[in-house]
Amino acid sequence: MSDPQVAARLRAAGCVWAEDEAALLEDAAHSVAELERLLARRVAGEPLETVLGWVEFLGRRLVVTPGVFVPRRRTELLARLAGDRADAAPAGGRPVVVEMCCGVAPVAASVEGTDAEVHACDVSATALACARSNAPSAALHRGDLYDALPGHLVGRVAVLAANAPYVPTARVADMPPEARDHEPRVALDGGADGVALHRRLAADAVRWLAPGGALLVETSPAQAGLTTGAMAAAGLATSVETDDEVGGCVAIGVSR
Repeated sequence: MSDPQVAARLRAAGCVWAEDEAALLEDAAHSVAELERLLARRVAGEPLETVLGWVEFLGRRLVVTPGVFVPRRRTELLARLAGDRADAAPAGGRPVVVEMCCGVAPVAASVEGTDAEVHACDVSATALACARSNAPSAALHRGDLYDALPGHLVGRVAVLAANAPYVPTARVADMPPEARDHEPRVALDGGADGVALHRRLAADAVRWLAPGGALLVETSPAQAGLTTGAMAAAGLATSVETDDEVGGCVAIGVSR
């Protein structure tokens, strides 16, 4: 059972699940002094996950550090769909799976251990350092969207998955302080209507996808029409998958 004083400090700081968080912090600390340091960081508003150094995702712990986007549970839908698509890829060579805007690489981590050739890319060196721990066998690339990918992947990608930012610029200020003040703005801000990067992803996807390959982009139900509209404009056949249990919504565009 956690120390009531630790839970009380967390509750006073606004932590809804104070007792649960207290137990996790106490388990992570190896001394009273370390517990105090962790507790001070959490009370100051830092996300619990970066204080602990990990986030649970599809039953495993992924490494996260200060300054990265923390994967949400809703992204589990994106990861599951990517794995399903990779498993269903036509026989005749290893299917190529790319996680774009990968952050700490939750999708790449979830498809490791399959037959896929896994790549992940991001603009953040800090995020890619976490990705190296989470998806050690994936090929990692740093750069802006498709500029990061090696040319030999053109026309070969079976699954291109992305949790690109989709919060409209004007709404970033309304996000919880844990995200707004501690996660990179570039990982949150999706432009005026939230789908600026989705349009960029869709516009160039056909060049990189193999025949029948799929672009999977996490979005919101309110923005799904904009995301699939960008995919359709690029010549992809579109659909939307949702999972109410995790709150996930993924727009799908398949190369014809």
